[in-house]
Amino acid sequence: MVYETKADAVVTASEETDVRVDMRAELEALRNEVKQDLLAVSRKAAGQPLMAGSTGRGRQQSAFADGYLRKGLEGDFEAKRLSVGIAGEGGLAVPLEIDARIEATLKSISPVRAIADVVKVGTANYRKLVAIGGVASGWVAENAGRPETATPLFSEIAPPMGEIYANPAATQPMLDDAMFDVEAWLANEIATEFARAEGVAFVAGTGVAQPKGFLTYPVAAAPDATRPFGTLQYVASGAAGAFIGTNPADRLIDMVHALRAPYRQGAVWVMNSNTLGVIRKFKDTTGDFIWRPGLQEGEAATLLGYPVVEVDAMPDIAASSLSIGFGQFRSAYVIAERGETAVLRDPYSNKPFVHFYATRRVGGALVNSEALKLMRFSAS
Repeated sequence: MVYETKADAVVTASEETDVRVDMRAELEALRNEVKQDLLAVSRKAAGQPLMAGSTGRGRQQSAFADGYLRKGLEGDFEAKRLSVGIAGEGGLAVPLEIDARIEATLKSISPVRAIADVVKVGTANYRKLVAIGGVASGWVAENAGRPETATPLFSEIAPPMGEIYANPAATQPMLDDAMFDVEAWLANEIATEFARAEGVAFVAGTGVAQPKGFLTYPVAAAPDATRPFGTLQYVASGAAGAFIGTNPADRLIDMVHALRAPYRQGAVWVMNSNTLGVIRKFKDTTGDFIWRPGLQEGEAATLLGYPVVEVDAMPDIAASSLSIGFGQFRSAYVIAERGETAVLRDPYSNKPFVHFYATRRVGGALVNSEALKLMRFSAS
C-alpha cells in the first residue's frame, strides 16, 4: 500500500498546472503560425505583397529565372501587360534584384548617366520648369515702401523620350544547363547594349523617338548674359580642326573660366580617347604636363584640377567639331527614365535560339545651357 503525503499532493498539482500552461502556450503558438500561413495564402491569391520577413522576393526571382527565362512558364511572379501607345502589348517586368543589377551596370559603363541628373518618372509626359535668370531684388530705407520686383521667367523642358531595346539570344540547351547563370548573363547583355545606345543618344541623339543629345543644341560665342536660353556657349580652339600652335593649353583655361564659379563646383571634362591623347601631351611653362593621372585605382584623372570623363560618343577633332565639353552635368543635362525593364521571351522567331526582347523608356534633354561649355575647333 502506498501512502501519499500532503506535500506529495501539492507537488503533483503544481506539475499538472505547469503541463497545462506549456500545452496552452504551444497551442497558441501553433494557432498563430497557422494564421500567418493562411494570411500569406490569401495575400498571394489577392495579388497583395507578402509581409516583411517572408521569402516572397526570393521566390519571385527564382520563378522568373527558372520558370520564365529557362522554360517560358509565366507564373508565381509579377506580370505586366501594359504598353505605351500599343494596346495589348508589353512584357514581364523583371524582379527588383535583376533590375537593380542592370541599373548598377548602366551607371558604371554609361559615362553620361554617371555624371548627369537621372530622375525616375511615372509618365511619358515628364516636364521640368527651369527659371531663367533669378528673382529681382532692391535696396530700400527702413521706413520706405517696398515696390514690387520683377518676376523671373520660366521655361518648360520636356525631355524627348524613346524606347531603347536589346534582343540577346541563347540556345535552349544553354538555358537548361544548371551551371549557366541566366540572370547574370541576361542582366549583363541588356545593360551593355543599353549603355552603348545611351552613350550615343545622350551626346548626339536627334530627339526624335530618342533623347536629344547636348551636342545637337545651337551654339554661339556670346557669353551667358547675352546668349539666348537653350544655346550653348563655345570657346574657339584658335585653328580650324586643331589647337592653336602657341600655348594651346591657354584655350582650355579660357574654357574653364567661361563657366561661372557656381557651376565649376563638381564640373568635369568630357571628350573621347583620341582627343584626350592630344591633350595629355600639353605642358605648362615649367615643362610639367597639365594632365594628372589618378593617384589610386578607380580615381579619375584630372585636367587643370577637374576630373576627365572619357565619352566615346564625343567626336574626334575636326574642322568646326565640338570635341570637348566642360561643365556641371548634373545641372546641365537631365535623363528621365520610366518604369522597369521589361523582358519578352521569344523562342519562335529564330529557332533554335531563344531571344529575350528587353525594353526600357528613356529620355534626355539639356536643361541649363549656362552649366556647360563646349570647345569648337575653329579659328573663331
